[in-house]
Amino acid sequence: MANHKSALKRVRSDEAKRDRNRYQHKTTRNAIRDLRATTDKKDAEGRLSAIASMLDKLAKNNVIHKNKAANLKSTLTKHVATL
Repeated sequence: MANHKSALKRVRSDEAKRDRNRYQHKTTRNAIRDLRATTDKKDAEGRLSAIASMLDKLAKNNVIHKNKAANLKSTLTKHVATL
């Protein structure tokens, strides 16, 4: 157990950050899944920019690795181009 007030605060703030990171990561994964399932090119192009922004934010906050974000954006862009 933590012995200092600052350590207790760190535990609380880490839990809040963990919840926020899990929510944002799961939301992004669901958006990617929906994009892959769509067949309408116009709709997919609109979703792609929003998903790219979500991935960039996750990479910036070290929720996912920056190369993983780049790889996902690349494969999704190729997918949308083939629709």
